[in-house]
Formats: sequence, structure tokens, C-alpha cells
Amino acid sequence: MAHSHGAHAPPHGSATRAFAFVTLINLAYTVLEAGYGFHTNSLALLSDALHNLGDVLGLGLAWAAAALARRHPTDRHTYGWRRATLLSPLANSVLLMVFSGALGWEAVRRFSAPPSIPAMPVMVVAAIGIAVNLGAAWLMREGHAHDLNKRGAFLHLMADAAVSLAAVLAGAGMLAFGWSWLDPATALLVGVVIALGTFGLLRESFNAAMDAVPDNIDRAEVSAFLSAQAGVIALHHLHIWPLGAGEIALTAHLVRPNDDDHDAFIDATLHALDERFGINHATLQIERGQACGHDLHDAAPHHSH
Repeated sequence: MAHSHGAHAPPHGSATRAFAFVTLINLAYTVLEAGYGFHTNSLALLSDALHNLGDVLGLGLAWAAAALARRHPTDRHTYGWRRATLLSPLANSVLLMVFSGALGWEAVRRFSAPPSIPAMPVMVVAAIGIAVNLGAAWLMREGHAHDLNKRGAFLHLMADAAVSLAAVLAGAGMLAFGWSWLDPATALLVGVVIALGTFGLLRESFNAAMDAVPDNIDRAEVSAFLSAQAGVIALHHLHIWPLGAGEIALTAHLVRPNDDDHDAFIDATLHALDERFGINHATLQIERGQACGHDLHDAAPHHSH
């Protein structure tokens, strides 16, 4: 019986620096926008500031998660703190859903008597918001497709840019036509868009936190691949789950009754799993098949060990 796994270094510090910079820039803009929102009594600005505050909290979580993920494993936390990058987007998406609900409620309440709002300050402050959020999203763009933590932050920032654009358009409508109802209407529309856009992140981050097989991996395909390796007559206890940003773990018991060089077999199979499926933290256990005490078949997902 033998087993092995790949070695991994903590994520690079550039991600942590990017989160820190983006968080602080957004916090500064949120304070500015909230001040002007209260001064002008604009729900479009206040809702955007409220949403930005949620994003600052979310970005702060992502920043902390990226920093925690760099910590080395300990005797107590043998995987390190990689899972922080999976829990952060879950908290992030829950925050977004809560804020979008609060925003929608206030917007509906205001429709009955929309206050008169000076349009030009709304447009100027919101235009600054577009620049701030697009610039911050640009800093988060690298690797966001494969990093759930970064993607949560990236989606936040793009949503903020859209919110700010909507506030600019609302200000233009109020300035040109005197349509004061555009302020709560914009806020309501933004709340709906944010909620819809966040649902996918909420579902994916929840699945990741619950150790679900990542969406880009077909468990049956991995099972067939391992079963087809030289000398393997059976496979059981196959588990695949995300460890953290860009890291996927696998454990499996392979039955190989022959006396081949199992170390060389394991090394080659681990390399193939990484190359073919992106599974870069695999542990394989070899069994002879006579005294393993298991049924010699691919165990169903609900089996445990």
C-alpha cells in the first residue's frame, strides 16, 4: 500500500496586495458617495453607497481570505487556510443579496412621493464611481476565471460600475425632464440586477463550501480514467473537492494485485491527473485486492471512509 500527493506553495502575495488596494479605494469612494447622497437626498446615490459598503465588506473578506490562504499548514490546520478563499465568496454573495433586498424595499417605499433631487451632483459623483470601479475591476481581472474568490470581487466591482452608470442616466433624466421617479426606479432596477447576478456566485460558492465536485470536472470521467490505468482492476472511495482558489484535491483507492513499481505508477498517474483534469492535490492509495475489506468496485458518492 502506498500513497502520494503533489506539493503546493501558498498563493502569491500579489493577490493580497490587489485586494488591499481595491478595498481601500472603494472605502474612500463609499464615504464620499454616502456624504453626497445624504446631502442631496438621492436614493440612487445612497443605494449605490450602501451597495459599495457591502462591497467593501465583501472585498475585505476576500482580502482576508487571500491573506489567510498564504499561511502554511500547521499540525491543527493540515491543509492550511486555503478554504478561506471558498468561504469568502459565500459570505460575499449573501451580503450582496441582503443589500439588494434592502435597496429594493426603500425604492418601492419612495415611489409614492419621490423627493426633488439636484441632478448634477448625482451625475458627477456617480461618474467618479464608474471610473473607480472599472479601475478596481481591471486590477482584479487576472486569474478571476479560475479563482472563485477573485471572481466574487470582480463581479462586485463590475456590478458597482453598472450601478454608477444607472445613477448617471437617472441624473440625466431628472436634469432633462424633471422625472424625480427615476431616482427610486433606478435603485429598484439596480437591486434586481444585483440579486440576479449574485445568485450564480451564491450557488457555486455554497457548493464549493460543501465539498462538491467542481463544475469543470466530470467525476465519472475521472473514475473511468483511473480505472483504465495499467494494472488497475477496481477503484473505490473516489472523492474530488476544491481545496481553495485554483486547487483541487482527490483521494482514491486503486486495486492493483500485481507487483509493479507502485511509486512510479503513482507519480505518472498524479502527473496525468494534473495535466488532464487540473487536479493538483491528489492522494492515491494502492491495494492488493485480497485483504482490503472493500467491495471491488467504484464506490458511490455517498460512501465514506
